[in-house]
Amino acid sequence: MFDDAISTDNNVRFLTREELRSAGAELTIAEIHAATDTAWSDIKNGTAFGGKAVLSLPEEEFWQRESVAPFRRDFVDERLGWKLSSLYCVNATYGGVKIIGANAFNRHLGLPRSTSTILLLEKRTLRPLAIFDGTAISALRTGTYASRVVQLFVRGKRPISGFLFGSGPVARSVIECLNFSNSGLIGEIFIRSRSVQGVEKLISDLTDQTSFRLHAVSDNKRMKECAVVITATNARQPLFEDEELDTGAVTLHLGGDEVPETYLQRALKSGTVVCDDIKTVCRRNSQSVALYFSRRALSLEEIGPLLGVRELSAPADWIRQEGTPVCVTCVGLPMLDLYAAQAIYEKYLALKHRTHMKGGPS
Repeated sequence: MFDDAISTDNNVRFLTREELRSAGAELTIAEIHAATDTAWSDIKNGTAFGGKAVLSLPEEEFWQRESVAPFRRDFVDERLGWKLSSLYCVNATYGGVKIIGANAFNRHLGLPRSTSTILLLEKRTLRPLAIFDGTAISALRTGTYASRVVQLFVRGKRPISGFLFGSGPVARSVIECLNFSNSGLIGEIFIRSRSVQGVEKLISDLTDQTSFRLHAVSDNKRMKECAVVITATNARQPLFEDEELDTGAVTLHLGGDEVPETYLQRALKSGTVVCDDIKTVCRRNSQSVALYFSRRALSLEEIGPLLGVRELSAPADWIRQEGTPVCVTCVGLPMLDLYAAQAIYEKYLALKHRTHMKGGPS
């Protein structure tokens, strides 16, 4: 009745990152792009769909503890992003739920800012098949947004320059994904972060792996030269001023309130403003484009489409006038996580089957 890959039994596989790596089942950069490309296709034809729920916790409650209060000064320019999130979706074969616990304070404890756990289910019975440590998977799939946005919107003479804010796992994934998908287009990327050590380590780790040059910078002076600017931070306030951008730059926002209102106004008036999913960005209400409306007692979901705000997840032929801004905000669609988890699970089963057929350990 069921295919081997989705047959259900009483044994749920708990797959740690170490086990996936040991089995050779972690996805390559090419495989994560293939998985997310399939996801986008199925999102557009309606066979993959889902939602997201976010419980944001009050920062004041966190800082009331005497043991952590002295560290508050370290977060003047950064949101804690203390929240519990659930992403859920289905496609033709599987269902998936991702649970995310996040708090930027975690780095003081030597822990990741966020930890993701992915539950993969068989669609028809909705019984669990596997549970994954989804932290690395989440960062990897988020990086593919950079590939997609650059391919859709960046125009101009090669090679172009890029500017990246952030030095964490998502920033690393952005660089790896751009190197895979757009290596011939990009000549150099400037990287700026609150953590100088983080940038230095990122560049040290990736310099020999990329076809383009990576530069650490401490200000935005080189941004004017850049055709694409990507923000992957937890900032409380804008990271740049509108006049620091090239007038026709493409910006991709993967983090918090990172964008100045003057830039959003210019993009809404004369450029292209895009979300991966308007409803989800609006309800999360932590990124600049959603906050721009909510601070005026308006709703991105209601007013945005009337002003021409569009969706990556909707079928479209993207045409932009040369020299006009493109502002893209992505909150992270659950369908991308599902297709990544599906690809890992099926790769893991195939490798285990191959090992078993060769007479190796089961």
